[in-house]
Amino acid sequence: MKRMDRILSLLSLSAKGRNLVSGEFLAEKAIKEGTAKVVIVSEDASENTKKHFRDMCNYRKIPVFFYATKEELGKAIGREMRASLAVTDAGMAANIIGHLEER
Repeated sequence: MKRMDRILSLLSLSAKGRNLVSGEFLAEKAIKEGTAKVVIVSEDASENTKKHFRDMCNYRKIPVFFYATKEELGKAIGREMRASLAVTDAGMAANIIGHLEER
């Protein structure tokens, strides 16, 4: 399985297990509450959105990655386009981070 397919599959599993929040508002809320273990922002998100999430995550020491398109992220979790996702399960987040760092 391709690395990209594997990461999107893990995101899909997280969504089905209710260990993922999507959308800018809910992802930001998870970051501020400290429940986000890793944040993924789409590569085609606006520069303002990327900076906003990068700054929030760096301040709170939460890993943030820029990966896939809005369409690909949304499709992986069974939703419309999504610019940002936050994984809330530590084990799943560690697995996703491992794959993202290998690419």
